[in-house]
Amino acid sequence: MASKLENIGLTSLDDLFKTDAERQTEQGERVQIVPADKVFPYARQPYSIDRPTPDLVRLMDSIERNGIAEPMIVRPREGDTYEIIAGHRRDYCAKAVGLETRPVIVREYTDEQADILVVDYNINREDLLPSEKARAYKLKLDAMKRQGERSDLTSAQVGQKLETRYSVEILAEQVDESRMQVQRYIRLTKLIPPLLAKVDDGTLKFVPASDFISHLSEKEQTYLAFVMERDEAAPSLDQAKRMKQISEQGKLTEEVMDVIMREDKPLERKVTIRDDRLKRFFPKSYTPQQIEDVIMKLLEGWYRRRQQEQAR
Repeated sequence: MASKLENIGLTSLDDLFKTDAERQTEQGERVQIVPADKVFPYARQPYSIDRPTPDLVRLMDSIERNGIAEPMIVRPREGDTYEIIAGHRRDYCAKAVGLETRPVIVREYTDEQADILVVDYNINREDLLPSEKARAYKLKLDAMKRQGERSDLTSAQVGQKLETRYSVEILAEQVDESRMQVQRYIRLTKLIPPLLAKVDDGTLKFVPASDFISHLSEKEQTYLAFVMERDEAAPSLDQAKRMKQISEQGKLTEEVMDVIMREDKPLERKVTIRDDRLKRFFPKSYTPQQIEDVIMKLLEGWYRRRQQEQAR
């Protein structure tokens, strides 16, 4: 990471990635213990802090037993307080288990440097959601762009040039993604929150969402989210593409969207039976699969009797 940043002409970013030991030796840094109420999350940090992943559970257990083993990296802000650059989840876990202090290393960073580092400290986590990558890539790319001449992200020449290379290409290399994939993730930030949540849970597929749905207006997206909930359906790649095309013509009304969402994909009939209606018919030891098997056998018997009656 350090060597890549060194080669792209950014403002002294190679110094940001020295080890704590090197930094403390050169600058006389030391770990400080500060009150928890003086430490605040970074305002633009792009990751979910409290999502209950196995990794977070292990971290909380470790902090509860041993405290915060690795100091948090912070930068000073007004009022003798600090802003977290690295350690948001450590701070969350420490707060959850009731720790009243935080071990920190205080460093001075510009907004651009802070944006880049906040992204880089967690970008390689394997459990990142599409929405987290989207916010992270956009935050870092915007910071890189502010350090050079600005250009249109969606133009043929994406991003601004840094020593004959475009910032989006540099970013793609650093995060081990293709340039197109990085652009797709960033397009997700144009989705309204309910649709972005559907990308995270897999209900709305990544490519239709990024390439087409993200181009719809907020009003159009809001109605699409309503239709998806109402009909328990998601647009296919072809349906998303047609909606974008019709939207560009200014003709994507609610009626047109309804037609598109219903064609070529007949709605499935789904029936949900509440547990409180089922439990009086089945022993507590029955699994959901056993219950389903019994219901299907009963339905098959009912269907055969119905067919016999109709044949008389």
